[in-house]
Amino acid sequence: MTTLWHNAKIATMTRATAWGLIERGAIVTDDASIIWVGAEAECPAELMSHITVRHDLERALLTPGLIDCHTHLVYGGDRAKEFELRLQGASYAEIAHAGGGIRSTVLATRRADDATLFKTGCARARLLMAEGVTTLEIKSGYGLTQLDEARMLRVARLIGEALQITVRTTYLAAHALPPEFDGRADDYIDALNDWMTALNAESLIDAVDGFCEHIGFTPSQTRRVFARAQHIGLPVKLHAEQLSDQSGAALAAEFNALSCDHLEFLSAHGVQAMQNSGSVAVLLPGAFYFLRATQLPPIQALRDAGVPIAVATDHNPGTSPCLSPLLMLNMACTLFRLTPEEALRGMTVNAACALGLAATHGTLEMGKRADFAVWDVDHPHELAYWFGHNPCRHIVTGGKMRER
Repeated sequence: MTTLWHNAKIATMTRATAWGLIERGAIVTDDASIIWVGAEAECPAELMSHITVRHDLERALLTPGLIDCHTHLVYGGDRAKEFELRLQGASYAEIAHAGGGIRSTVLATRRADDATLFKTGCARARLLMAEGVTTLEIKSGYGLTQLDEARMLRVARLIGEALQITVRTTYLAAHALPPEFDGRADDYIDALNDWMTALNAESLIDAVDGFCEHIGFTPSQTRRVFARAQHIGLPVKLHAEQLSDQSGAALAAEFNALSCDHLEFLSAHGVQAMQNSGSVAVLLPGAFYFLRATQLPPIQALRDAGVPIAVATDHNPGTSPCLSPLLMLNMACTLFRLTPEEALRGMTVNAACALGLAATHGTLEMGKRADFAVWDVDHPHELAYWFGHNPCRHIVTGGKMRER
């Protein structure tokens, strides 16, 4: 079915002009693909003769669908009590060492059945979609057994199928040490590497992640995880330099990581390594805000090095219980001093790169997937300006209109 989406202001997010802006634009889609985009007056007559469906967008703004490239969307329970403890002075590390943190979510997730994980995961995904998200990443890492990691990954796949959005699954068993492996971190690395091979054989994994941190796993342990991923042909990502400088970004860059995420304590050496590898820097302002962090990521150094910068919600129950990508655009500007265009590129073009989807997602141009968002604003910089207000009229996924 050939569809015309017209009478719109289009921010293609290509590099042709600022925002890739077309003042009076149109897009033609053929089922799930974009087959033409440009000024409406220039749409070829031959193509117009094949149009079967027309959508008048009434001068709305049209952008690529937002891409949330870092989420922990599938889990059981919540950690609201820990939020209160932090307000009383407890640190993230102190809570983790006392048995809270990730381990408490692991317990709740193991206890939750698949139907519950699917229901709550879908509800969270729908809230992201209501603010323009058409693609998202979902990590495992709250199961920490082969069975429970597999359950999380399967539920993530089902969410994508049920909601008709693109979901990329990331294996994050190297998230925390489960209680049954206390004092045996290296044995746990052996185990999760074996699980990785088995789960990859079931086509459940798109990428592999790890938490390289003083309360997580050491660089040498992370290297073993990445070596296994590389051996079986899986790309890697890393939670790097969030709480301290463990040289995780440089390690990840050795494996040509898709992305390194958080990066508050990223060193000049880490920036250089990411520049050389082409890894994307994924900024997570929700976690920065929620933890009341003060160490800013080295934004200017990343800019100067030409490292692509992405922005994501990092939705998780412990450190970023945020389900508003628009708020993350605003926080990326107010907390990290990105420009509005940098922020939007961070949730479109660069987020696609962080998921290995640059060839098909992230911009509005011929050959890309027909995923876009329609907004009741006059200019794309308003998407980072407003907060507490959702101007998303509807989204289009795979060429099909979806109401909010």
